[in-house]
Amino acid sequence: MKGLALILALLLAVPVWAVEPARLDPGGSALVATGRGWGGPKPLELRLALTRPVPFRAYLVADPMRLVVDLQGADLGLARPQDLFGADLAPAIRWGRDRPGWSRVVVELPGPYRIDRAGQRAGPAAAQITVALAPVDPDDFAPRASATAALRGLPEPADIPQPAPDDRFTVMLDPGHGGFDPGASAEGESEANLVLVFALELRAALQARGVDVQMTRQDDRFVALERRVTAARQKRSDLFISLHADALPQGQAAGATVYVWNPAADSRAAEQLTLRHGRDDLLAGTDLTGRDDALTGALMDFARTDTQPRSESFARWLTSRMALLGIGMHGRPVQGATYSVLKSPDIPSVLLELGFISDYDDRANILDPQWRERMVRVIAEAIVGWARDEAVRASMLRQ
Repeated sequence: MKGLALILALLLAVPVWAVEPARLDPGGSALVATGRGWGGPKPLELRLALTRPVPFRAYLVADPMRLVVDLQGADLGLARPQDLFGADLAPAIRWGRDRPGWSRVVVELPGPYRIDRAGQRAGPAAAQITVALAPVDPDDFAPRASATAALRGLPEPADIPQPAPDDRFTVMLDPGHGGFDPGASAEGESEANLVLVFALELRAALQARGVDVQMTRQDDRFVALERRVTAARQKRSDLFISLHADALPQGQAAGATVYVWNPAADSRAAEQLTLRHGRDDLLAGTDLTGRDDALTGALMDFARTDTQPRSESFARWLTSRMALLGIGMHGRPVQGATYSVLKSPDIPSVLLELGFISDYDDRANILDPQWRERMVRVIAEAIVGWARDEAVRASMLRQ
């Protein structure tokens, strides 16, 4: 008993970070410009999203000018620094393990800076480290004395293999409504037409980035709700995005909103799908023909234990980029819902309300080619970043 008590005491004495490191959330991390440079470097802010708070320190070094952030008990994973949102604002970004128990992030700076502020905001299940940099005159740049020691032992970034050309990431875009179902309407504009125009523009942007894009409709035709999900499954889609621009009574809602499946409704969805679909259409790669309803529902619930967190992860990628590029969002930008197009248990799925055409500003945005171009860029970058994060996740599961 004394030996057991000693072991328990030693385990309790081990710091939490030594047992379960904090992990970097690439979707919530970014390097952003917070102002204009007026002919010189712009003010910058480095944001590192982690699964929990960790001790950290931030300092500047010279030759060349760099920001160094040391993190204790953090695992930066296999995400590539060059994929960080806003990485093009810096000449180079590197990160990796340093000495045991520590990781390091190094940002080469486009000019002389000072650390204006550095802090960490912690929540119950996440944390964000923010380091704000203000440009200064070269004479006011005050780095640490030992620049070479700051970078000692920093590994090269991990080389993540790219998917083969025949195994491209596939996105199913679902412009809502169509045909005899125009959706919402306001001031002579129909939801069905607006989201179709947007979907075609988004398809072009994604194809330019090497993404395989499928669409539930490419013209003004009606597609049944359940058929939209089936089409995504037939194309072996990796992500399903349904696009809408609804109308609500004035003053009730405005701004973009991302919906994910509400897990509390899983059992009801299982019952509905079991009755309304052919059983071999419920789960990709699993023939449920001849199975009873209880087993079908259990298999669907099991599948959602993987797809639901992935859907929520993409929603975070998307809303974080909308926030960074100043896209107006609903007060609760991510919400749960029981929409039919979110019911797929085997494909990460979201429904994106671009805005509400009943709102004057939202309608003006959706009709504005410049706003749509900005929104398309936000969504395309979120998809590409999330897809790479998914590839890393999959490679780690295979190990």
